[in-house]
Amino acid sequence: MAPTIPTLSVEAFGRKLRSGAIASRAVTEECLRRIHADIDAKNDGLNAFISVMADEAQSHARLADEELARGIDRGPLHGVPISVKDLVDIQGLPTTAASRVREGHVARRDAAVIGHLRQAGAVLVGKTNLHEFAFGTTSEESAFGAARNPHDTTRSPGGSSGGSAISVAAGMALASIGTDTGGSIRIPAAACGIVGLKPAFGEVSTEGVVPLSRTLDHVGPLTQSVTDAWLLYRALLGDHHPEALGSHSSGAAPNLRLAVLRRYFCELLDNEVRARFDEALERLRAAGAQIDETDIPHARDIAAVYVTLVCSDAAAYHAATLDRVPERYSEMVRARLEVGRYVLAEDLSRALHGREVLRREVNAALEGRDALVLPALAIPAPGLGAQSMQIGGSTEPVRNLMLRETQLFNLTGHPAISLPCGNTSEGLPCGLQLVGASGQTEALLRVALACETHLS
Repeated sequence: MAPTIPTLSVEAFGRKLRSGAIASRAVTEECLRRIHADIDAKNDGLNAFISVMADEAQSHARLADEELARGIDRGPLHGVPISVKDLVDIQGLPTTAASRVREGHVARRDAAVIGHLRQAGAVLVGKTNLHEFAFGTTSEESAFGAARNPHDTTRSPGGSSGGSAISVAAGMALASIGTDTGGSIRIPAAACGIVGLKPAFGEVSTEGVVPLSRTLDHVGPLTQSVTDAWLLYRALLGDHHPEALGSHSSGAAPNLRLAVLRRYFCELLDNEVRARFDEALERLRAAGAQIDETDIPHARDIAAVYVTLVCSDAAAYHAATLDRVPERYSEMVRARLEVGRYVLAEDLSRALHGREVLRREVNAALEGRDALVLPALAIPAPGLGAQSMQIGGSTEPVRNLMLRETQLFNLTGHPAISLPCGNTSEGLPCGLQLVGASGQTEALLRVALACETHLS
């Protein structure tokens, strides 16, 4: 029987599946029912999916149940319904990138991460909506219409992996695969109240993923819990039978050494986001975590460095289609791409130098600490169509506010994760972000596991 609760974690699904309490086929059918109900809702729906793989999903779910009955266990993702951002190639299906530019495209082969998911026995239920070509933070600019936040459909789910976050938060999939170039996993995870992991740069293959910036792109999971993020992360690396995340970890907050990034990162925060963040820090302190403060001396250069690099990289990839079919891009995405065509060599050189300075400063901030801590999103999910917001007595662009907390760690490549840390008075989720040492995604996940129970 399919679960009657709104959501089910990958870990809980695995326990119930192996005990015989549930079957993959029944849970998959429930996910598909929710997807189709959302699609049928049209203008009142969440608009989470671009394509649905119903027949294949049901077939693979039946196979998963049959294999387990024969004693074949592919690991913790065996039979798990998972969605995939429509930026990732799945053989035989279009990869639309939510754009009219890619009309007629059909993927010839699976992306590397899809191959790993198939080997792990995952059941792919469909491809999710996103901000066109991942070049935005709200998931509004899409050839398939705006995605909507499951907590308030008048608001954005965050972006660019908005559909992926919705699918997990609304129980249309037990987990999802997204991409993150400036915060596109962590931003929607925070806005929708789930966990979003950006692994360290280069750990998870981006082969078969439509690029935004090849030097900033990351692939990672959106999940219900840190343990689920660990299971998906290991599967994306090709490890289908990972040991338990806590097996070499104390799992206790008293052993944690955290440092808050106050200057710049906590200067422009919505009042309720600030309150939830400070409350989360107090809960961690009460649990025994040692928390001090540090800063990134050149933090005010982050946005300029990021915009220069991402716009120039994106413009280079899109050069041919910008010339041939500019009208097929949404207006704002096309404008951002055009900006990248006018980046001077000297500006690029300065940005590359600035990136190295920032990387060294993040490394220095992490010395002697287990993780850095800061908000994952400076504001609650903004209203659809909002271009600016009042914060701290000033009017700020929504896009800048949404990227402010996350984009640094795409520049530096450090692993980062967003965890839910409470809701605003209107019931909108807030997220806390943890950042780990370079190349130490596993260690970061252990820190996140230790923090998780103290944040909700």
